[in-house]
Amino acid sequence: MGSFPFIFSILLSFCAIVSCSTPSTNFILYPNFTASSIHFIDGSVGFLTSPNRTFRAAILSPGGQGGSGTNYYLCILHVPSNTITWSANRNTPISSTGTMTLSVTGIVVADEEGSLMWSTPPLNSSVWSLQLTEAGNLMLLDQSDAILWESFNYPTDTIVMGQKLPVGGFLSSAVSSSDLSVGSYWLSITASDALLQWKNLTYWKLSMNNGAYTTSSYQAEYMAINQTGLYLLGNNGSHVVIQKNLSVSDFGIAKLDYSGHFSVSNFSGGAFNPIFARPDDKCQIPFICGTLGLCRDDADNPVCSCPSNFHPSSQSQNPPVCVPSDDSYSLPNPCNPTDTSNTGNSLLVSYLSLGYGIDYFSNDFTSPAKYGVNLSVCEDLCSGDCSCLGIFYDNLSNSCYVLQNQLGSVMSNASSNNDRLGFVKAIVRPSPANSGQALGFPIVALVLLPFFGFFLLATLGFFLWRRLRSSKTGKLNLNSQTIPSSEELDAFSIPGLPVRFGYEELEAATDKFKTMIGSGGFGAVYKGTLPDKSHVAVKKITNFGIQGKKDFCTEIAIIGNVHHINLVKLRGFCAQGRERLLVYEYMNRGSLDHTLFGNGPVLEWQERVEIALGTARGLAYLHSGCEHKIIHCDVKPENILLHDHFQAKISDFGLSKLLSSEQSGLFTTMRGTRGYLAPEWLTGPAISDKTDVYSFGMVLLEIVSGRKNCSLRTRSESMEDESSGGGYSSSSSGRGLVYFPMLALEMHEQGRYLELADPRLEGRVTSEDVEKLVRVALCCAHEDPALRPSMVSVVSMLEGEIPSGQPKLESLNFLRFYGRRFGGASTREENNNRQVDFTQMNAYCTSSRSSLPLNFSCISSQQISGPR
Repeated sequence: MGSFPFIFSILLSFCAIVSCSTPSTNFILYPNFTASSIHFIDGSVGFLTSPNRTFRAAILSPGGQGGSGTNYYLCILHVPSNTITWSANRNTPISSTGTMTLSVTGIVVADEEGSLMWSTPPLNSSVWSLQLTEAGNLMLLDQSDAILWESFNYPTDTIVMGQKLPVGGFLSSAVSSSDLSVGSYWLSITASDALLQWKNLTYWKLSMNNGAYTTSSYQAEYMAINQTGLYLLGNNGSHVVIQKNLSVSDFGIAKLDYSGHFSVSNFSGGAFNPIFARPDDKCQIPFICGTLGLCRDDADNPVCSCPSNFHPSSQSQNPPVCVPSDDSYSLPNPCNPTDTSNTGNSLLVSYLSLGYGIDYFSNDFTSPAKYGVNLSVCEDLCSGDCSCLGIFYDNLSNSCYVLQNQLGSVMSNASSNNDRLGFVKAIVRPSPANSGQALGFPIVALVLLPFFGFFLLATLGFFLWRRLRSSKTGKLNLNSQTIPSSEELDAFSIPGLPVRFGYEELEAATDKFKTMIGSGGFGAVYKGTLPDKSHVAVKKITNFGIQGKKDFCTEIAIIGNVHHINLVKLRGFCAQGRERLLVYEYMNRGSLDHTLFGNGPVLEWQERVEIALGTARGLAYLHSGCEHKIIHCDVKPENILLHDHFQAKISDFGLSKLLSSEQSGLFTTMRGTRGYLAPEWLTGPAISDKTDVYSFGMVLLEIVSGRKNCSLRTRSESMEDESSGGGYSSSSSGRGLVYFPMLALEMHEQGRYLELADPRLEGRVTSEDVEKLVRVALCCAHEDPALRPSMVSVVSMLEGEIPSGQPKLESLNFLRFYGRRFGGASTREENNNRQVDFTQMNAYCTSSRSSLPLNFSCISSQQISGPR
């Protein structure tokens, strides 16, 4: 019996040797296993498979699985498509004779001499087995089947369906299709977004992509793909933070390609087919054309060349490096910014222009290094920093963008602002000394030297005078337009400001404010045309409350950095003297109230749904998607603007802090109109984003009915409502004032939804369609703000992702009181802007709701724009 353990160990060793020399399709492996590409030379076979043989683990060379490759990696392979989804030793490849060994301490990849190239980290207990799941996850398990290590926690350039990429995690591109080493491109996941980056510079954000929108105030915890799209998820996966709907089908992957493209692909026809790829414009990929290469997008195929003043340093380099055409200039080498011994001040520096219509990928994702400066200050800022390799100067906003550490490609942009110019920092090469002239100095030079010196001093004085004059104007002279003085511009410096316009520029753009297209509590709005022929809407703010120019610009910087497809874009501003103007993109279809309540063509039902959905998405982004939460506080059809194809965009968000204290009284009264005032404006609770939810619900009811919530109706209409239990009164003139939300509540109770639809639709809408919007609107109108859904949930309801909520009637009874008050309104009251009688409303709230405070106050607009 004593010899049995010895014989058993011999048998185990023999089995291990056999397993190493025979290709297998094992579903599970145990320690003391060794594999190499020679023992398992067919990469499609591998040494470990998933249960259905969809994935295999193998040692292979992506440059030539038939044996022509030189770099070998421990990989996971999606067999049907022959696609590598994960690699272990990507930065330390081995040769064809290198090995992978599984032991009780983990996995080790070694070269042919046995030197360690890669290994799993230290584990909590001994390894019992190695398994490959059907999802493509390589796992080390202990004896109780607890996971000790898994490849899903160490992604490379790909995630597969079912895999999570956590916040703080990233995908890193490979160097090439045959070299899996970590490349220069990264997909980083933050608590609020997914970012494509190169050299720590962002060149794409998921949140800025059309069709991707923020739907939750939760912080993201991970990114994942499933059968319906790409998602950032929070709260243990129960809440969607950002979603991009896609048809990924049964299986898909998300991959960061070595070229810098991020794509989501589904598997069909034996291959992965991209269904989503970003950036859209390949020229926005930072290094697509190499250092300083000029990229032109020609039918989705980038064409690379060098800008003017530059030529390729070598035709054989791919991508090429563009260098100055003039050999007397050279490009500087970047330095360590903490190294003060080489600031570049001792070198003679010049700046070579890149020309007009050329932009840089990072300019739209970074704030200016300096604002309100002239070009010479911008150049000095770069000249004194050895890490600075170039600048972009925006002549309109006087902004200075700095390009540091490494230069990527530049891109041709026909729509780019011609007032933004790029300059590349260049070092002037010293001229070689001419020793022959030192031996025999010409006598004639002694005679001409005094005259030459006088001429040189005069020329130098002239140029110094010109430079001083240019610095005082504060503007690069690209055109003849005048702007504010440098004293005014240099009074503040705030990163992230939108384009700054001079008052004279906007006066010329609007033809001296000739065509007024709207007015409101903030001031009048005028149509204008900029020099690039684009139309804008120019809002003149009157009675602004923030006296300090810097405070005003801080608020504008916050508004200007809010970007969403359903928010009107702030293109620029003017803060000159006492003038405060905002420049918005022009919405050619005007405001929703003109289209909805006017005499033009009737809005079809699907157009109304799209407008409601776009508005909801915009509000959801303001509440939970942008960096600084913004509560709009004035959601109404007049502030919902329409563009082509009736795309809805919200205007006037974030402006409450721009009102004076006198104007904020108007601000509160303005929201006291019938139909949009949330009860908490009168009853004391703090104003929150649920105030916007209430207003949106009121707007949604108007979208359904096609008329104002408080509208005149004929006697026959009122009598019909009375017969249904509405109890509406009519005036002696045969017309009565009807509060539509009360009618919607009662029709909801009776299930008579179709009677609420705009009669002009003439049967082109179903009762189910109307029911969906009415139920969402009534849920938004709950008197208790806590019962109202978030705008994120409203978006999900309108999209059909979650069922429409069930309105709670006990929190909607206040609508009946409003309806009776409005139904008895006199003609004089109606013509008085249909304002709520705050005294009577407060008396009602005090007498009928004992739980409310006795003293009510209207909240100032200075308190309601959300935390900053």
